[in-house]
Amino acid sequence: MMNIVESTIEKLDDPFGILSGDRYEIFLSLVIDEEDELYSEHGIKLKLIYVVEDDKTKIAQYDFIENTTGRIFDFALEEEEEEEIKDYCQQLIEQL
Repeated sequence: MMNIVESTIEKLDDPFGILSGDRYEIFLSLVIDEEDELYSEHGIKLKLIYVVEDDKTKIAQYDFIENTTGRIFDFALEEEEEEEIKDYCQQLIEQL
């Protein structure tokens, strides 16, 4: 299980207008249960690219990153976790 304890969001600039919709780079600092295989004593953050296009949203890309080393973990979000993250990201965007 993961809990989000901190987040940052930045709208990405598309100076050439190549991409449709709006893209955001979002970092989520996570607390991971020690029993979880994703757990690291150095802490974990989730870096993702979140896309808003018309009335549709999606996570275009994401990586789990160890805080102090920058090491990337090759893990996938479970479907339920992905929905929770999308909801959280949508709330962040609405607060901008």
